[in-house]
Amino acid sequence: MNETLLIDHLGQKGDGVAKAAAGPVFVPYALPGETVRVVRDGDRGQLVEIIAPAESRIAAICPLFTRCGGCAAQHMDEGLYKAWKRQQVVTTLQRAGVTVPVAELVDAHGAGRRRVTFHARREGPGMQGLGMIVGFMAARSHDLVAVEACPVLAPGLARAPAVAQLLANRLGGSNKPLDLQVTASDAGLDVDIRGHGPAGDKLRLSLTEAAERLDLARLSMHGEIIVERRSPLQKMGRAMVAPAPGGFLQATALGEETIAALVVAALPKAKRVADLFAGCGPFSFRLAEKAQVHAVESEKAAILALTRAAGATQGLKRITAETRDLFRRPLLEHELNAFDAVVLDPPRAGAEAQARRLAASKVASLVYVSCDVGSFARDAAILIAGGYALEGVTPIDQFRYSAHIELVGLFRRAGKR
Repeated sequence: MNETLLIDHLGQKGDGVAKAAAGPVFVPYALPGETVRVVRDGDRGQLVEIIAPAESRIAAICPLFTRCGGCAAQHMDEGLYKAWKRQQVVTTLQRAGVTVPVAELVDAHGAGRRRVTFHARREGPGMQGLGMIVGFMAARSHDLVAVEACPVLAPGLARAPAVAQLLANRLGGSNKPLDLQVTASDAGLDVDIRGHGPAGDKLRLSLTEAAERLDLARLSMHGEIIVERRSPLQKMGRAMVAPAPGGFLQATALGEETIAALVVAALPKAKRVADLFAGCGPFSFRLAEKAQVHAVESEKAAILALTRAAGATQGLKRITAETRDLFRRPLLEHELNAFDAVVLDPPRAGAEAQARRLAASKVASLVYVSCDVGSFARDAAILIAGGYALEGVTPIDQFRYSAHIELVGLFRRAGKR
């Protein structure tokens, strides 16, 4: 049954939210101020018709928008889009009782995303004779939407859909669902395949031939290198780093540069810095231009990539590195007190255990880079209770048109700079 609703505001995921007698109704792709007709199922509404569109509505840049689940906000004009993303940070911090100035949203999309993950599988039983379907997950579904091009990707990934399709076809005999992560590097495409399982000699030969044909820089499966024809280097400050296959990398080159610049600017006088959850060193190398750095990361392959690049880079202060699970073995107070500043860049789960140790430490300055506002708010409350002041938060937009947002927060102990 159709129902007419007036959209009041945007939700955290970009859905339009209408106020109904029974509670809020979430309507994907509807905008504040719009009158819409929906088919309602509980608190969800499927958009049937826009009766009165908002002035903030614009045409989407991709013909797959609303079918593909990768983007949630191509229909918003710039003003609404920026306000919505910033408000996510403001609202989440307020709900956690964290009071802090929140800067305007920083656009860090740049040339586009330099990494993309395609999903590949056969649709339905008994389809062994057909090619694999390669694409992105549909909106709010486990179905796949075939993708030939994506407007949010960097130019270096223009070939990525075709490359993923060819590789998936070579691997399709097992009928297993696959993930193909494709990264643009200075040396060409770097591909890591997940989901297939170990590769036998015959498959390794086939994939090596495919890498030659496709002129890939590197091809790996589950982090194991099948063939490396050229080192897939990424520039990080003065260093040229070859990240581990499938290893963490900021979504855009401009995003990494923007976040790193905020980190470095926040610590102008630091002489000895601990870079925690350091990955392969995007902050370590830039910090090491002026300070000694101790990088800590749980992934051995990332630390190996960092140390190799550090050994090959001239003009940096000393960088030491340690493989350590900071969730289970956070740096303790006596270890932390050897540093005058700490940088944190944890995964979505945040860094609760490490935050508690930092709250009990004497570290003067702390820069927290977060990809999840909720876990950041939780950890910020711990740090504030331990005597830190949160001086400011800057929201960063690397994932244009998605609900995802990142931020950089600066904490200092009272009276210390």
